[in-house]
Amino acid sequence: MPDQTEQNLSALRAKQGFICDMDGVIYHGNRLLEGVVGFVDWLIKEGKKFLFLTNSSERSPRELQAKLGRMGLRVGEDHFYTSALATASFLRSQQPGASLYVIGEPGLVGALYDAGFTMNDVSPDYVVVGETRAYSFEKIEHAVRLTLGGAKLVATNPDLTGPTEQGVAPACRALVSPIELASGKSAYYVGKPNPLMMRHAIKRLGVPIEQTAIVGDRMDTDIIAGIESEIDTVLVLSGVTSREGVKSFPYRPHYVLDNVGGIPPDGTV
Repeated sequence: MPDQTEQNLSALRAKQGFICDMDGVIYHGNRLLEGVVGFVDWLIKEGKKFLFLTNSSERSPRELQAKLGRMGLRVGEDHFYTSALATASFLRSQQPGASLYVIGEPGLVGALYDAGFTMNDVSPDYVVVGETRAYSFEKIEHAVRLTLGGAKLVATNPDLTGPTEQGVAPACRALVSPIELASGKSAYYVGKPNPLMMRHAIKRLGVPIEQTAIVGDRMDTDIIAGIESEIDTVLVLSGVTSREGVKSFPYRPHYVLDNVGGIPPDGTV
């Protein structure tokens, strides 16, 4: 693993753009994590460009902005990009105006409506699955029938679990797996580490890749996404990955920090 010397951290701090995951990096549930306020203050004070890039499809950028606002963090709506938006963009590039059967929360449904899609639970072109708490055997059964009937299966992200205030909870891939197993069809996963979502994020950020870093808590999505996009990677241990857990992967992040508070130099905020 690369040595985290002060010189290395100086190189990280000199970056002009930061792509940051949210769950496990910025918050757990409704609680801001340690170091977040100082980190965001530093980004703004130093004129850095930054984008919160989340594999969660449950909330719209406006809802994410409001959530952070309730926790005391003021960030503009344009600083958020979600797997729901990436999924809508992907589907629009594949089949504009297609009809969809959607298992997901309002953030996903709203993004798809805004992209010009219609809902159809009888003969849709696609079955689209994202995180949701309104999950049932009936929805799984219906999604399987539609997929076997010819609908293409798309999922917002490949996360099996996500961090919560109570520990970990099943995420999108865990919800899609029964549909895949029962139908014999594999879903196309849009979110990180899919290069498609990373290209969208880098384009939105508007910073050259050599001046960009990605900050995340997951080796299998955030860190591999950064490596495959050729941008520097920062793993924070405030989410689902432990220091010991890093050793089980055949690749390494450029930096490993306890939390995002380790990025700004002392005394800058």
